[in-house]
Amino acid sequence: MLIKLRLPKTLLWVFNLLGLFILLFTLYRLLTLLAFKPQDEELNGLVSSLFLGLRFDLRWISIILSPIVIASLIPRLSPFYSTRNRRIWTWYLAAMTFIIIFFFAADLGAISYNRTHVGASALNFMEDPGISIKMLWQSYPLIWMVLGLIFLVLMLRWMFRKIHVYIVSKTDGKGIPYKRNWFLASIFFFAFLIYGNVGAKPLKWSTALEFNNSFHSFVALNPLQNFFYTLKLRRPTFDETKVRTSFPVMKQWMGLTNEEFSFKRNIQPGIKSVKTPNVVLVVCESFSMYKSSLSGNPLNTTPFFQSIANNGILFDRCFTPHFSTARGLFASLTGIPDVQLSKFSTRNPQALDQHSIINDFEGYQKFYFLGGDPGFNNFEGLVRNIDQLQMNTEKNFQCKPVNVWGISDKDLFLQANKAFTKQEKPFFAIIQTADNHRPFTIPPQDTIDFKKKYIPKQELIKYGFESVEEYNAFRYADYCFQKFIEAAKNENYFDNTIFVFVGDHGVTGNALKIYPKAWTEQRLTEEHVPLLFYAPKLLAPQKRSEVVSQIDVLPTIAGLAGQTYTNTTLGRDVLNDSTTNHYAFIISHDEGRIGMITDDYVFTRNLNFKQEEVHFLKDNVYYAPWQVDSIKIRMSTFTSAFYETARWMLVNNKKESVR
Repeated sequence: MLIKLRLPKTLLWVFNLLGLFILLFTLYRLLTLLAFKPQDEELNGLVSSLFLGLRFDLRWISIILSPIVIASLIPRLSPFYSTRNRRIWTWYLAAMTFIIIFFFAADLGAISYNRTHVGASALNFMEDPGISIKMLWQSYPLIWMVLGLIFLVLMLRWMFRKIHVYIVSKTDGKGIPYKRNWFLASIFFFAFLIYGNVGAKPLKWSTALEFNNSFHSFVALNPLQNFFYTLKLRRPTFDETKVRTSFPVMKQWMGLTNEEFSFKRNIQPGIKSVKTPNVVLVVCESFSMYKSSLSGNPLNTTPFFQSIANNGILFDRCFTPHFSTARGLFASLTGIPDVQLSKFSTRNPQALDQHSIINDFEGYQKFYFLGGDPGFNNFEGLVRNIDQLQMNTEKNFQCKPVNVWGISDKDLFLQANKAFTKQEKPFFAIIQTADNHRPFTIPPQDTIDFKKKYIPKQELIKYGFESVEEYNAFRYADYCFQKFIEAAKNENYFDNTIFVFVGDHGVTGNALKIYPKAWTEQRLTEEHVPLLFYAPKLLAPQKRSEVVSQIDVLPTIAGLAGQTYTNTTLGRDVLNDSTTNHYAFIISHDEGRIGMITDDYVFTRNLNFKQEEVHFLKDNVYYAPWQVDSIKIRMSTFTSAFYETARWMLVNNKKESVR
């Protein structure tokens, strides 16, 4: 049909390539749709999402093909002018195809890990290329993946050439003239596809988020659109005017008594301990609540942790503000959610100098234990805010590393225990685990004591696990906790130590068999973690079900330890909270979604456009429309105030200013 229109050869080639690229993008979209579609999602409800996705795809395909058309306005630059030109343009297309397929591969990894398209946040890991590549090498068959990528690109280049030859064979001798107007019309056509819309405003990334369904938005986006849009979100910003205007709202919710604009509170202990207790804060890698025995999961992955939780103070509705270890460590040690979009605050020099309540533990020895390299995501830069901190990381241990994350968690715990037995002064220690993470390595020497289990794939998926390796890694984490506590019980320091366990983040997944549907549909599984205070000689057991946050960990520890401290951020002592407000702030960075979880519901709003939703945390709960509207008005004001305050605090909670 195109040949009958007597289009120039270059345009015939380009429009055939357009069809080939549409097929490539569509196949990838359908692959992700079928691979990650929720069980209860109907395909016939996704027509609008697929059409919007096609518009995004056409934008990027047009960006790739437009240079060929523009250059061919000068005939001697046309791919049909010479053999040399044909080679240049087919290699150009091969290079573009390599980039596209690379993004597709990276996107599949991002989706399989946290159920979101690859965004500019991925650049955080490029800042540690050695460790990131090593992790990928140990987790995935990289050689075969790279060979497959090269093979696919070369195959597509062969197809580009075959189409070129086909066009020549069908048009030679036909006397089709070169007409500049056809090229100008084609440039206009591709410009329209890049603009993406009929009207005054171009097609925007945020359009994909306007569906009242996270999976519909997921289907509409493509990885290129998501990545390049979120690049601009990597610069920290705040609006102090908004923070000051929001202060009365924050004051009411947090129970502040300050008359002036200030979040500084000097806290005196309610009950001063007779003997100064030690503190061991364990930041647990990927400790999803719904995957643990604490949730009632029938796979019973953490029976030991369940046993110590029965003898401690367990908060079973603790939520981290966000996903990722770097952000979780930042929130735990500062009391500020890491709301910096698309960049970790541990990598932001403006946000790195932070006051931490740990510095108020005067007379304490301070320790940080990590089995691997503290340079990864600049953990070291953050923990160095703690005065006189003794770093104990991979290079300080004689134990042999088991993978990219360093020594095993069991060895890390035993090394920490050995150090604690030598202390004559009270100590505050942070232990950061890593084994419950890809590549899910279980050291061979531990398999004698720790026995792997093999559960049918269908059963694993039913209860939230993607693979038997992930399932056994979760069980191995429990084994490591057991070895640590058993070793500690044999030492003198144990009876006077408060052990605190908190997940650095959860993992997105299917929790429909464990929790009400809001956990899965609103991806609360990504933030829901246990928070346990364990000191059988010091603390009476309690099970607490109010909503609390990861940012509350340090103020609560200080309260339990009878410690005088200065709090300048958003966390609070949840065991001595004078308000009746139970809440936890959450943020999905790449989506631009912020929210607040309460005891009864989760409220979310989007930063890119006005979309506000209320989802109830119990199934079959009904509120009248006016009640939902009332919740939205109240929670929108507070959530926005909290977010703006956190943005301001990232660069204003300076350590020196507190002293």
